[in-house]
Amino acid sequence: MANLKELKKRIKSTKNTLKITSAMKLVSAAKLAKAQATIVGARPYSNTLDDTIKTISALSKDYTHNYLKENSENKQAHLLVISADKGLCGGFNSQLAKEIRKFLSETDLDVRVHWIGKKAKELIGSEVSNQGEHFGFKKLEPSYQEIREIAEGLAKDFENGEVGKVMVAYNVFHSAISFTPTVKQVLPMSVSEEEKETLRGEFPFDFKYDQDPAEIMDALVPEAYVNSIYTCLLDAQAAEHGSRMSSMDSAASNCKDMIRDLSITANKLRQAAITTELAEVVSGAESLKG
Repeated sequence: MANLKELKKRIKSTKNTLKITSAMKLVSAAKLAKAQATIVGARPYSNTLDDTIKTISALSKDYTHNYLKENSENKQAHLLVISADKGLCGGFNSQLAKEIRKFLSETDLDVRVHWIGKKAKELIGSEVSNQGEHFGFKKLEPSYQEIREIAEGLAKDFENGEVGKVMVAYNVFHSAISFTPTVKQVLPMSVSEEEKETLRGEFPFDFKYDQDPAEIMDALVPEAYVNSIYTCLLDAQAAEHGSRMSSMDSAASNCKDMIRDLSITANKLRQAAITTELAEVVSGAESLKG
């Protein structure tokens, strides 16, 4: 059993750790509030934009766009992995790495992996034979324009036929304690024949367009593609802050439990030492009488 001096050192060290974890929890909570508001506000626009493209492409006859074309014979693919640059966020990075590892082992595609964030690359980078770019940013949170440049670079390879698919691996944010690691296809933005038939049944008429439908789609489709990747990034950021806040909350709770247990042990040792000293004093007094 540790002596009283060692216990006091451990209690002091644990209290210092408690201060750090509590501060990190508060910082993550503030960042989560902002990130959650952003992703909650972005999803309706993203979903409506996707639905609009599906509807117009289903109703517009003979319309084609490079981003909508399937090429099942091309087995080359880009995978953009969005993870964190820092740790201390629970299973945020490890669960994503596990999902990517599973996807790579099951797919028949020749996948070239690109990275946003360091941690997923550190976890599974050595297992990836076809390495792509590691995108770094001046700020911790990349801007829409920076994501647009990355997305357009990946789409360029899709348009010229170098790859047949573009996918994104990221964590979908649900709440501060819940997220889902996902691999999502963003190109081609194809609409199945079943979906088209459903939409045609839902809209048995065509719309009136202020411009030619093809012109509208030519502007909307690339914007929807870039927006889908940016929304994935917003999801990942909110999930990261939520996971880190939850992890720091658990760490702070564990510190409090440890401080309580160590304090009880220290008090027992102190009481035992006092009892021993009293017994020695009484014994000495009795021996003097005798």
